[in-house]
Amino acid sequence: MISVDAYRAIVTDLIGHASITAVPLAEAAGLVLARDVPAGVALPPFDNSAMDGYAVRAADVAGAPVTLPVADDIPAGRVDVAPLEPGTAHRIMTGAPLPPGADAVVMVEKTDGGTTDVRIDHRATAGDHVRRTGEDVRKGTVALHAGTVLGHSQLGLAAAVGLAEVVVYRPLSVLVVSTGTELVTAPDPLRYGQIYESNSVMLAAALRGLGCRVQVVRSVVDDVEEFRKIVEPKLAESDLLVTSGGVSAGAYEVVKDALTAHGVEFRKIAMQPGGPQGCGRWNGVPVVTLPGNPVSVLVSFEAFLRPALLAAMGHTALERRQVRARLTEDMPSPEGRRQYRRGFYTQADGEVTGIVGPRGGPGSHLLAAFTQANCLIVLPEEVTSAAEGAEVDVLLL
Repeated sequence: MISVDAYRAIVTDLIGHASITAVPLAEAAGLVLARDVPAGVALPPFDNSAMDGYAVRAADVAGAPVTLPVADDIPAGRVDVAPLEPGTAHRIMTGAPLPPGADAVVMVEKTDGGTTDVRIDHRATAGDHVRRTGEDVRKGTVALHAGTVLGHSQLGLAAAVGLAEVVVYRPLSVLVVSTGTELVTAPDPLRYGQIYESNSVMLAAALRGLGCRVQVVRSVVDDVEEFRKIVEPKLAESDLLVTSGGVSAGAYEVVKDALTAHGVEFRKIAMQPGGPQGCGRWNGVPVVTLPGNPVSVLVSFEAFLRPALLAAMGHTALERRQVRARLTEDMPSPEGRRQYRRGFYTQADGEVTGIVGPRGGPGSHLLAAFTQANCLIVLPEEVTSAAEGAEVDVLLL
């Protein structure tokens, strides 16, 4: 057996890094910037009004209340703004350019709202309600740094500094294949000895949640030639193949039989659940093969695929948040294996250390317990039992 950490490094190295590409802003949500975004314009690009009101010279309203003639109207978007002459005011709207000569804006609420003449009831200080050029972003500076995950606000900023597209790490295209003659796709009826296929549904959802593009092949029977016939033609359009099932030591391990001596090496990992794994390249395409039990699939995704795929697509935050918590009950663990148990973590107000209790037993078929969990309890390889009240590592999901 090899360690979880050693195998994670192997999978991460296998998947490598995605290529970079330019995409329109509308297609970039959730992707990671591959290059810095320079500000081609300042934000704001010109001095403008922060309020609906009147552009004035502060000195002209120092003796307020005063009445000034309204010499001009300046709506937002006007580009031919005349200078403000001394002793006058310009009616101005939010976002409209400040006229040359003006140094303040008086809110309309502090006036009588006149259009020919305006009575200004309060004094103004130079700079009042004026948004200065570049006070948000200076032209030529970096508006967004490489490695930034593009959410709605980041995309808004990219648009505001004049970009129509950004250079990002390309989302990986992942082919997900579930194997097993016993698998049936709902809503087809079950016969005795059959089960409904769920692994591909879970994996596809988890991969899409990372931003991957996913193609799914469900319920491939345990026949080597059939497996190769169905899967091999799809490799050319995939960056990664992920399979579930058929990798252990039984008589009908279709993935193991089909890919052994074809570039994929099968290993035993020092973990529970999820011990039997495989990875390598088939026709040049990275392949990660997972066990068939659903909890093993989900734990394997968290331990190996999630961090490797995040790294490949340019993310720097690769790990789940880890905390310490006190166990609410005794937990045994197999010697020499890192155990991952589904758990539920809570932390009371004012408490430094939370508490955690397992959900369901250690069995890798107990999927319902995973739906009740919000964390994984991690017991290291050297631990054979953890007593109630002991502090353990917890990965928050």
